[in-house]
Amino acid sequence: MYNKNLLSKNILAAAALSCGLNAQAVPAFQIERLEPANWWAGMQHPQLQLMLYGKDIAKLTPALNYDGVSLAGVERTANPNYLFVNLTLEKDVKPGDVTLQFSLDGETVLSHNYPLLKRREASAKRQGFSAADVIYLLVPDRFANGNPANDNQPGMADKLNRADDNSRHGGDLAGMQSALGYIADMGYTTIWPTPLTENNQSAYSYHGYAATDLYNIDARFGTNSQYRDFVATANSKGIKVIQDIILNHIGNGHWWLKDLPDNNWLNNQEFLTGKPFIGTNHSRSTVQDPYASKIDSAQFTDGWFVDTMPDLNQRHPLLATYLIQNSIWWVEYANLSGIREDTYSYADKAFLSEWARRIMQEYPQFNIVGEEWSPNPLIVSYWQAGKQNKDGYVSHTPSMLDFPLYDAMLKAMNDDESWNGGWIGLYEMLSNDHIYAKPFNLVTFEGNHDTARIFSLLNEDINLYRMAISYLLTMRGIPQMFYGTEIAMQSPKFRDDGKVRADFPGGWAGDTVNAFTGKGLNTTQQTAQQLVKTLLNWRKTATAIHSGKLMHFAPDNGTYTYFRYNDKQMVMVVMNKQSEPVTLDLVRFSEVLPHGKSATEVISGKTIKLDKQLSVPARGTLVLDIR
Repeated sequence: MYNKNLLSKNILAAAALSCGLNAQAVPAFQIERLEPANWWAGMQHPQLQLMLYGKDIAKLTPALNYDGVSLAGVERTANPNYLFVNLTLEKDVKPGDVTLQFSLDGETVLSHNYPLLKRREASAKRQGFSAADVIYLLVPDRFANGNPANDNQPGMADKLNRADDNSRHGGDLAGMQSALGYIADMGYTTIWPTPLTENNQSAYSYHGYAATDLYNIDARFGTNSQYRDFVATANSKGIKVIQDIILNHIGNGHWWLKDLPDNNWLNNQEFLTGKPFIGTNHSRSTVQDPYASKIDSAQFTDGWFVDTMPDLNQRHPLLATYLIQNSIWWVEYANLSGIREDTYSYADKAFLSEWARRIMQEYPQFNIVGEEWSPNPLIVSYWQAGKQNKDGYVSHTPSMLDFPLYDAMLKAMNDDESWNGGWIGLYEMLSNDHIYAKPFNLVTFEGNHDTARIFSLLNEDINLYRMAISYLLTMRGIPQMFYGTEIAMQSPKFRDDGKVRADFPGGWAGDTVNAFTGKGLNTTQQTAQQLVKTLLNWRKTATAIHSGKLMHFAPDNGTYTYFRYNDKQMVMVVMNKQSEPVTLDLVRFSEVLPHGKSATEVISGKTIKLDKQLSVPARGTLVLDIR
């Protein structure tokens, strides 16, 4: 977010100064970019580093005179077009414009008023997303087109082509904002859009994971101020917003690539000068492996995903500070409630620790979830805050995506029951929770933008779908659902990103099916949507699900039973994969289930007496609210 008018005034001032001094002796200097463009008074961390970019700007020496702000020094790199200015902000510094004066050979040649803003009331005390929430993940380009006027933008190569699964379809912030009523009515309490920052790549950039500007929203989605308005409107409806952030890589269309700040700003930067391409080996276990070779470990963290996504060197102290400040800037600017960090373990591990520490220092009740795509809970647990790792590594990231439980759930639903197959795999995966520091703070999910649709993976079996959704919304952790899951959207079973991220019906003018209103939905879609809506809205007040204990019982006779409970509420969940009804002897559950209680079955609304036995329908799921 650049203040173009302010920068223009500064440029004119510089030109006037240069003319007054002697235009031939003193060149005119311009600040083409200054990041972050503003900061806030009263932040916990006292240091602030400004990145200035402009022709030969490193020749200049800064100075300032503002109560509560002092110049801590400057840093220069091999590129003379960058200057890094280090400031120290006192805790009691007042908001205002800090005038930065830049001199050459003792003569002032440039002046810039740097905004130091007032923070929101109780900004530091903001509440992050928690187990009381349900996250709605959506791909903005594929959700709803609220403003067709921004579909194509001058100077942006990736153009609208809705007929192409892998091109832009026009979804935007206006569409997301118009759908907030639907999202709130369904019962979701948190939204996670895939990245919204500028992705001005030549092709295939709609997904948002190839950023070309880390401080600006992509113009095809809207503006920074519109993003801030979207978050404010969501908050007014009781919905939190998570921002998707990528620390590992950028797109090769990023403005840095035209004039890199330093010789080692990127990992394997030599590729840009004709040296062989080195891609990541995706060997995420090398981070913890006591026997891993240095070459394998280095290739994992320093290798590029693809040749159009340069890998950032977070070991560079100036880049590390830039990325940390960028994340904090977005939290403060947009009033975020969480961060999802992409490709988590691929970034430098020491940097990741400091990045999360700094964010949590500013916002102690915030939440961050990292993506560590591994089915191995030992690998995932390594990265969660509070874990006592054998190698001494300390993480400050509160949550991780629970890929191990996701994989186990799908396999359990699809496999036949046996002594070592079916429910037993899910039961045993959950028993691994002892290796996590805080398993109840993990983010569980039924799918995402990188996986096939769950309804398809369950062979379009509505009964298995009901089990999966019920499990997700009652199990420990923070559940996340992918847009369209609530209407049982389908996809190929293999990975096909364009089809997985299909347009949400009703998000475009002229759509014959509209999931927002229910128009044109078939019976299966209606059933799925009503199931999700019922469970989500019930879950809002289900404190046993938010913070209650968990007890599960070993699978028996094709059924899996578990309880969530606290002093005020008990929830019993039973799933039966058999093609025949099953009768359970309730004596088995007596250590947690009081005798003779009545329960409300949440999905159907029926009242069930819990006396001696419980009948579970064929291929059925019971979610029993016992109070």
